Amino acid sequence: MTYTIAQINQMSLNDFVQALGSVFEDTPTIAAQTWHKRPFRDREHLYQGLISQMLELSDEEKMALMRSHPDLGSRLKMAPDSIAEQAGAGLDRLSPQEYDRFMALNQAYKQKFGFPFIMAVKGQTKEAILTAFEARLNHDFQVERERALEEIAKIVQFRLGDRLIDYSTLRGNEVQ
Repeated sequence: MTYTIAQINQMSLNDFVQALGSVFEDTPTIAAQTWHKRPFRDREHLYQGLISQMLELSDEEKMALMRSHPDLGSRLKMAPDSIAEQAGAGLDRLSPQEYDRFMALNQAYKQKFGFPFIMAVKGQTKEAILTAFEARLNHDFQVERERALEEIAKIVQFRLGDRLIDYSTLRGNEVQ
């Protein structure tokens, strides 16, 4: 379902979390905390509120958020948004060899960093994802932690785009 920013601003806490809680993988508390920042002028203002709330998390909470993300190419149970995003990148149709490669990279990445490889896969190809996977395995922990949070922010932006009608882009930045 899609909403206008006016509808989002009018929602109760429970309705807000129901509508937007899944923009962060298995972490609806970020949306719940962001609800208190209403009213939002537009989708970008809401996005900035969500991301600032994410960045205010403790290091332990950020690690929990990162660890809530599924392995790319995995056949394990995952959130509906993740299923759709991975399917869009073809990760639900891996050959046995591709599947083995993704699983080996997932394991190596988690072993090195302590959280899954996170990449906003919407609009990406399997090949681009594998290239990024291999390159990012060479990073140190701090660089990769920051990159994972940047990728989560991209994922949130994509997911908000799927949930909100942004009239400001259509009508010259009017507040709805």
